[in-house]
Amino acid sequence: MPLAQEAAALRVSVVVPTCRRPALLRRCLEALLEQRFDPTAYEIVVVDDGCSEDSEDVVAAIAAQAGGTPEVRYLRAEDTRGPAAARNRGWRAARAPVIAFTDDDTIPDPDWLRYGLLGMSVGRVAVWGRIVVPTSPVPTDHERNTQGLESAEFATANAFVLREALEAVGGFDERFQRAWREDADLYFTLLERFGTVAHVPAALVVHPVREAPWGVSLRQQGNMRFDALLYKKHPQHYRELIRRLPPWRYYVVVLATLAALACALGGAGGWAAVFAAVAAGFIGELAWRRLRGTSHAPRHVAEMVVTSIAIPYVAVFWRLAGAVRYRVPFL
Repeated sequence: MPLAQEAAALRVSVVVPTCRRPALLRRCLEALLEQRFDPTAYEIVVVDDGCSEDSEDVVAAIAAQAGGTPEVRYLRAEDTRGPAAARNRGWRAARAPVIAFTDDDTIPDPDWLRYGLLGMSVGRVAVWGRIVVPTSPVPTDHERNTQGLESAEFATANAFVLREALEAVGGFDERFQRAWREDADLYFTLLERFGTVAHVPAALVVHPVREAPWGVSLRQQGNMRFDALLYKKHPQHYRELIRRLPPWRYYVVVLATLAALACALGGAGGWAAVFAAVAAGFIGELAWRRLRGTSHAPRHVAEMVVTSIAIPYVAVFWRLAGAVRYRVPFL
């Protein structure tokens, strides 16, 4: 089939960014080959943000397995700049009028593409599907946080967007250099430009929780600087759909700690003890909330206690760093 006719027959391009997770990528691509959907009507575009030979080998093996239907293509990101840039590289190289986004750590349901395209068939510019996150009966804090994807609106683990809509808004904002808020930014931009983005629960992907290193919650606080960028771009949507109020408890902990240190240095031991108790109280409340309904294994309890002591300070630092970086009054 001539190239132009082949492109015209394509209905959807699946864009999968990946970064040094070949085993997960293989699992995802195998699920994409099992779609109950005309294999000549979709293509798979993998964008390697980690430039790994292992990932390239996986894509080559899957492409050989597919035998050209669907076509499976491998692209390298121009340089490692995060999933937003990788997704832009992918959809701009794609050839179908609808772009389906998922991540390399998902397992798309066999009817994912069919229902996603059905949701797009009534003149919508974008839809998002359902994400299922299996967890342990008594989850860890990390598992419970990841499970929040189930209630997220428009996560790029499961989203369909018209290519012309992406072109109209310029795609993903590549200043979001981590897998954090870049999807919310695109969602809010589409809402502001086109009015509505619909939910299609029948378009389902499973998102198993990946193992995380001890103390991962501290590293994740660095994402807060991108909240400042998102707030600067979409203040109303941010307050309505992301966070109604700043995390005042964290600011109380920081201010109480500084007050305790100042009082101690000034010789006001009594007031120092009062302010220290206030900070300790809020930290204890944070640790209690994170442990409520989660694992009480000693290692997990220790992790919750230690990280809860540090989280208020680290979170406030990154929120204020974001405010300075993006020049926005954000707390």
